[in-house]
Order: sequence, then C-alpha cells, then structure tokens
Amino acid sequence: MTPISILVKRLPHATGLPLPARMTLHASGADVTAAVEEQLIIPPLRRALIPTGLVLEIPPGYEVQVRPRSGLAAKHGVTVLNTPGTIDADYRGEVKVILVNLGSEPFAVNRGDRIAQLVPAAVAANIDFKESDEVSETKRGEGGFGHTGITS
Repeated sequence: MTPISILVKRLPHATGLPLPARMTLHASGADVTAAVEEQLIIPPLRRALIPTGLVLEIPPGYEVQVRPRSGLAAKHGVTVLNTPGTIDADYRGEVKVILVNLGSEPFAVNRGDRIAQLVPAAVAANIDFKESDEVSETKRGEGGFGHTGITS
C-alpha cells in the first residue's frame, strides 16, 4: 500500500512539538498535540479552540478528519466538537481543534498534550447532485435517529 504524503508546515508556536504520529502500527489516526503557550482550562460544559501550530497540504482527492481521542472522552468527558471535523485539501490555515468538556470537572490542556487524532480519508472527486421528483424506495425508508432501537 502506497503511503499518502501530507506536507506539514510547522508554525513558530509549534516549535519543539512532534508532528502528527500514529501511536501503534495499525492505528488509523495520527495523534496531534496542543500548541498552547500556557495551560488552558476548559470549564465543564464549555468549549475551546485549541491551536496545533500546523498547516497541512493534503493531496487532492483526500480530506483529513479530526476525531476525538477515546481516552480523553472516557476518562474526562472531553471530546471534539463538530466530529468528525474536516480539513479540506485546499485549506491552508492552521489546524485547530474544538474541544468540549462534557465532564463535571475543569479540564487542563497543556502544551504538547495529545488532544485529537487526524485520519486521512479519500473523498469522492466527482459529485453531481441532480434534482428529481422521485427517489427509489428502500426497506429502511425514512427510518432514522435510532429507528433500529438499542437492543438486538
């Protein structure tokens, strides 16, 4: 499998921080760190925009999805708002992560903390939305928002 090359420009406030990296051989996401200058506290039920200090050049035909880290969610109730966030191939601004604290205690974000994971994904290159008076029927139909229930 040929690797996808994503160029990464490090901004001055990310000096000394690692580039996004997969923590295990088969991890689908690469952890990205906080490029905060000083500790930032996110109170319960509040959100914060956390800088990474990185600009990505993503190849055409791909996006990078910003996803939560399961440990932060399970242990602290901290997750990524707007999940998955999308970084488009033509975006050249700093990657920032919207963290939300759904926990009951303030959450501290420190410089270099792994705050989210970046997952490259292929996107459909040719999309053509066409208006129609009719669409085909399926067994599911209009069922959504938990229509299959909780138990099997």
